[in-house]
Amino acid sequence: MPGENGRAISLLKAPAAVALSALLVLQAAGYYSIPKTETDFVALPLAEFPKQIDAWTTVAEYPIESEVQAVLKASDSLNRSYLRPDSRVSVNLFVAFFRSQASGVAPHSPKNCLPGSGYAPLSSGIIQLQIPALGDSIEVNRYVVGRGESKTLVLYWYQTPKRIVASEYAAKFWLAADSIRYHRSDTSLVRVVVPITDSGEAEADRLATSFVQAALPALNRQLPRL
Repeated sequence: MPGENGRAISLLKAPAAVALSALLVLQAAGYYSIPKTETDFVALPLAEFPKQIDAWTTVAEYPIESEVQAVLKASDSLNRSYLRPDSRVSVNLFVAFFRSQASGVAPHSPKNCLPGSGYAPLSSGIIQLQIPALGDSIEVNRYVVGRGESKTLVLYWYQTPKRIVASEYAAKFWLAADSIRYHRSDTSLVRVVVPITDSGEAEADRLATSFVQAALPALNRQLPRL
């Protein structure tokens, strides 16, 4: 029955369409709520972010290619790999800082970028990470992707001067609310990537969690705060 099949497909697509519509509404609300004149503030260069964080040491630094920057449009960025003495697997830290979203420039979700690089999504969700140094926990996106025989763990979140959020919808909501209250729309996308080796996902999770716990206090000092 073509008619019934068409209706079934429409019903399956409905939740995705509703979610996309909600995101577009929040994005529009955030954009139009940003004041024409924003409060000025000091932003430390990401190049000054510590190369040594507890036991983690920088082992590689990758410049952002001009083609990537043309799409990203970040005000500043950082792309480094760190390694711990007791591990042979490095952890990559990527930070894209956006000083203002008033012109419509905003972080791109890694979920949209990774498939274009040949990665296929295998699992995704939001998890809680305890940060003992801050006496608190944060919500982050946990994303596992695969390309050929390799698998990679990706953690990412949106970090504003007032809060850390995982959900893209929450990020758009708080953009609108904080722009009205503080006359600022700066934000950062923070992404942590760990290869999943023969040791399995649990070991990749352990490394990623350990790195985030060490790096987040330093990120809080580096990125603009209110």
